[in-house]
Amino acid sequence: MKTITATDVKRHAGRTDLIGEYKWGDAGQIFLFFIFLTIWITDSFILHYTTFLAEYIPTFILLLAGTLVLFFSWQLARSGLRIVFGQKREKPEVIRKGVFSMVRHPVYVGSILLYLGLILYTLSLASAAFWLVIVVFYYFISRYEEKILTDYFGEEYLRYKNEVPMLIPRLTGKKPE
Repeated sequence: MKTITATDVKRHAGRTDLIGEYKWGDAGQIFLFFIFLTIWITDSFILHYTTFLAEYIPTFILLLAGTLVLFFSWQLARSGLRIVFGQKREKPEVIRKGVFSMVRHPVYVGSILLYLGLILYTLSLASAAFWLVIVVFYYFISRYEEKILTDYFGEEYLRYKNEVPMLIPRLTGKKPE
């Protein structure tokens, strides 16, 4: 794996308590979001090429499922952002509280679920196929950022990685024995 240098990491101005993140992560997320929306809107509301499965499921079930996933998505992302950016810490630390006790990347999981919620509204298979690209992107930036955190925190972060799953939340908060 490539050695990560200071120029490879995005820093948050005035936040010395934050280690950093993938330099192109925000731009990549915005780019993928617009591509996804283009595919989803075009397929779901204009062309209807891959939305045939929605004909077999009542609309209220699709709306209910999509809304539940979107709500869970919002909760995860909001909770993660509040914990990371809501308070300034004295020095950088491995965050283990709240949603970070269930999953190491709650904001990314929230983003992944946002797309899934939209897919559930219309069952666009084209959107679902592109969603897989988005999941791979989030996996890539999660791994990259974990390398940064492991380099900085060492054994403490390795223990955290061993105890808390990366992207699929453990709802109990503790690793089974």
